[in-house]
Amino acid sequence: MEPFSSPEPGAPAEESSSGLQKKHHVLVGVTGSVAALKLPLLITELLKITTVEVQVVTTERAKHFYNAQDIPVTLYSDEDEWQMWKGRSDPVLHIELRRWADLMVVAPLDANTLAKLANGICDNLLTCVIRAWDLSKPLLFCPAMNTAMWEHPITARQVEQLKGFGYREIPCVVKKLVCGDKGQGAMAEVLTIVESVKRILEEQELPPRR
Repeated sequence: MEPFSSPEPGAPAEESSSGLQKKHHVLVGVTGSVAALKLPLLITELLKITTVEVQVVTTERAKHFYNAQDIPVTLYSDEDEWQMWKGRSDPVLHIELRRWADLMVVAPLDANTLAKLANGICDNLLTCVIRAWDLSKPLLFCPAMNTAMWEHPITARQVEQLKGFGYREIPCVVKKLVCGDKGQGAMAEVLTIVESVKRILEEQELPPRR
């Protein structure tokens, strides 16, 4: 992975053929749920928002469900965090990503990472970004897991813990899951997630990066 080269806050944005184009920075987190299959579609739909620039942070287990060649934006994983930092003056990737992003959406959020976030565990790049997250910025999460896991009593407590931090839930839905079960636990539809991002950018009146 090439070194982190995104502009610092306050730096000029890229120019388009129509003039200076300002961008909202959206950071997508993806975890090890089978719903990670939808990552390419999610990125494609987000990029249809003309004022949005997207980067992705993935867990190692999430990589099992998509082909990195199908992701048309910068994709970061644990290895990049360690390769980037060689000495004291080098950037720390999870802090750089936290600074870069205006909004974060974790889709899907699997049961394991949900439990980590609820308890403050930060043992990979994605969870470190979220542990360092600026709580004045929106963070959306999209739970996705088997119905039996969703219905376990601890899940509701952990979801409420995240909402208590100020994170916003995009609720899972009822459908037939890949495992064959039918019930609550499927990740929200991609278009629902994208519309939620659009709405929050509008509600928050987040200024595009200049």
